[in-house]
Amino acid sequence: MIERQRLLEDDGVNICYSDESGMGQEPIATMVGIIVDSGRMHLTKQDWLDLLAHLSIITGRTIVELKTSEFYKGNGVWRALDGNQRAAVIDAVLDWLLERKHHIVYSSVQKDSFYIAKREGLIPDEVNTIWRFLGFHITLAVQRYSQPERAPKGNTILIFDNREQDRQRFIDVVKTPPAWSDEYYARDKKQSALDQIVDVPHFADSKDIPLLQVADFLAFFLRRHAEIKEGLVGPTYPDEEMRLNGWIQKLCKRMVPHQHIYLKSGRKEAHELFYQNAPASLRDL
Repeated sequence: MIERQRLLEDDGVNICYSDESGMGQEPIATMVGIIVDSGRMHLTKQDWLDLLAHLSIITGRTIVELKTSEFYKGNGVWRALDGNQRAAVIDAVLDWLLERKHHIVYSSVQKDSFYIAKREGLIPDEVNTIWRFLGFHITLAVQRYSQPERAPKGNTILIFDNREQDRQRFIDVVKTPPAWSDEYYARDKKQSALDQIVDVPHFADSKDIPLLQVADFLAFFLRRHAEIKEGLVGPTYPDEEMRLNGWIQKLCKRMVPHQHIYLKSGRKEAHELFYQNAPASLRDL
């Protein structure tokens, strides 16, 4: 985990780009947010486009979006790259992220735990879908991490990949947060709810937003790592678990401190909601 450091230049604004993985039949779902100082966005965007252009040359096909699940399996246009070549690309992307010093926040849910808790009435209505559960956890973690900076009110813009079925309900939740969420970030009596979040969440198509593609990339590897660690799926090649461990270790170097995502001690009810429904392998990173 990284030590706290100021995210913003004076009067700057953060943008948190979030995408999810595991919204199908997978046993675990994850969401990753990449927090970026808006002043550095133009360089990040161009660098990512340069990477896609390089991959287009290698594959002989125009790559406008890195669909991680297809890439990892070597399907479609990625058949031109063998496993070692794809592993080298993964290392390159993670090294690229480390060099840019963007910050990472994440959320995860073990689906069987979530659905049991939902049936027992333990999941609040505001977050009673997997996607809203993950998205609101990301929002609360960003709020908790950002507020000690004493930056101007509302210093982070949230951008998520399109999620039509959850979009309006999620906007409503962030615009008027439930009272139970206050304790997650120890809201002060004089403090406005989610005062580090600018306006309401925004949604975009990942093919148009490079950092959403990177968030999808990272969410995939967090999910895959957890599924193997939890014994829910088996490795698909002999050294997969070893390689995943190495990639996750790199990823951890840019994660915001653990106490803003999964507190190891001193948890209140709002923290327990997300802690108890997360796979142990991810809440204990």
